[in-house]
Amino acid sequence: MLMIRAIVRPEKSDAIMAALMDAGFPAVTKYSVAGRGKQRGIRIGDITYDEIPKTMLMSVVNEEDKEFVVQTIMDAARSGEKGAFGDGKIFISDVDEVYTISSGKKEVARPVEEEL
Repeated sequence: MLMIRAIVRPEKSDAIMAALMDAGFPAVTKYSVAGRGKQRGIRIGDITYDEIPKTMLMSVVNEEDKEFVVQTIMDAARSGEKGAFGDGKIFISDVDEVYTISSGKKEVARPVEEEL
């Protein structure tokens, strides 16, 4: 299993979540974050805003769904046809185990390789 974290423009988060829901991936955690990327903030007049509001969306998916989910997020998050600075980033990392709190059930995300 993989964890996909997408840091996106706040105004795009609802469209991304709707696209994921329509694609059959309803499980998403959403929270507000602030930071800066390569653009180093925004300067308006004499004031520089170092931290720009963004939204982080987080979802855990099976490896075989990775490309589809990433493309769904990119299509919904991109500004215009070619995109723009500040559209965001997508980070993917492995998930080794998942526990369901209510049932206590443990899912092993990747099979442990047996010793020869």
